[in-house]
Amino acid sequence: MGKSTLVNALLGQKIAIVSDKPQTTRNRLLGVLTREEGQIIFLDTPGIHRPQHKLGEYMVGVAQRTLREVDVILFVVDGTREVGPGDQHIASLLREAATPVFLAVNKIDQLKKSEVPAVVKAYSTLANFSGVLPISALLGENLPALVRELLHLLPPGPMYYPADQITDQPERLLASELIREKVLYLTRDEVPHSVAVDIEEFTERGDLLYIRAVLYVERDSQKGIIVGQGGQRLKEIGTLARQEMEGLFGNKVYLDLWVKVKKDWRNQESALRSFGYDLNLIRRGEA
Repeated sequence: MGKSTLVNALLGQKIAIVSDKPQTTRNRLLGVLTREEGQIIFLDTPGIHRPQHKLGEYMVGVAQRTLREVDVILFVVDGTREVGPGDQHIASLLREAATPVFLAVNKIDQLKKSEVPAVVKAYSTLANFSGVLPISALLGENLPALVRELLHLLPPGPMYYPADQITDQPERLLASELIREKVLYLTRDEVPHSVAVDIEEFTERGDLLYIRAVLYVERDSQKGIIVGQGGQRLKEIGTLARQEMEGLFGNKVYLDLWVKVKKDWRNQESALRSFGYDLNLIRRGEA
């Protein structure tokens, strides 16, 4: 769908990892866009899907809770795909929402101009949207118009964040997500979805930022895939992540990566809590 790509494009800086694989976003990420006309606080949530494990339950719970907390819901769909059962299920939830819902039909850069109206019309019938706009998050097409539409829908309120702040995410979380993004990029099938990243140390050593991270997988075979022959894939993951961290943090980074196995961690609530995914918070409505 391109939710995270859209948030990054709107903010002009990367705060959310992106991937062509489904269920990339696991936690709610906050992004702040400040304009003269007002301030928009974006909450990039996990996608709503049919969960296959307790981690999936947590992700869906985060998304559903967020729907009840916001002033406007931005429903981002992939215009290159036909309307499917998943879209219809999400639309059924949106029809029950008390807040305005705006539809953004993404990836129109991959469509012929003559195809766009029919695609927009097909998605527009899913719910009673407060507005509809075809966009390209990748190329920035119609994004200024999207910002204007969202500002128009938002109620008056205070400025919650300084004008120069774009996120509230701690650097440790940003580092762990960048590492996971490179795993998503360099591996396939079930492997990337079975990876959790734990930052064990994040310290400044002179002019160097030292980060030690452990990549947890569920099976020994997955560990072998992550490490690669002679440790080559793990080295590549580290190189790509380190280069992006240095640009983000403005420091030289020494990234120390390890890989460990934690059997079936996505279904163990204690393991989920240790990685920051607490199902109890969802059940109590606190996440």
